[in-house]
Amino acid sequence: MDVLIRPARAAEADALTDLALRSKAHWGYDARFLEACRAELTVAAHEVVRRRATVADRGGRIMGFVTLEGEPPTGVVGMMFVEPRAIGQGIGRLLFERAVAAARDLGFTRLTIDADPHAEPFYRAMGAVRTGTVPSGSIAGRVLPRMVVTIQR
Repeated sequence: MDVLIRPARAAEADALTDLALRSKAHWGYDARFLEACRAELTVAAHEVVRRRATVADRGGRIMGFVTLEGEPPTGVVGMMFVEPRAIGQGIGRLLFERAVAAARDLGFTRLTIDADPHAEPFYRAMGAVRTGTVPSGSIAGRVLPRMVVTIQR
């Protein structure tokens, strides 16, 4: 797989937002649900650097992205989405491993992830442990699994 993992560019913010919505839709969520999530899934150009957004680039096309947010010692995987046609091709693993390596380099010892329920098995496979649930930031009454990954030095 010829994939370049690189920092996202501010000019790519709209493309990241579109990818997040496409990826979320992959799991069967309807248009009303996606519209309710739009604000939470929007990446603004001025946030790209602050959120440490990283993309998986294959031949000039963004195949996925992840954000590493917060300050040490505890950070957050705020967003992680893969192009639907690339799910299962190792893009998510590459992005997650890169985010953990970057977190380690920055001095993080722990990352939390408020995961979509469909993504929980992926995060478990990456070594994260479910520690509870948190309310959705977009859908009243919906809860999300809270996952935690401990970063080994």
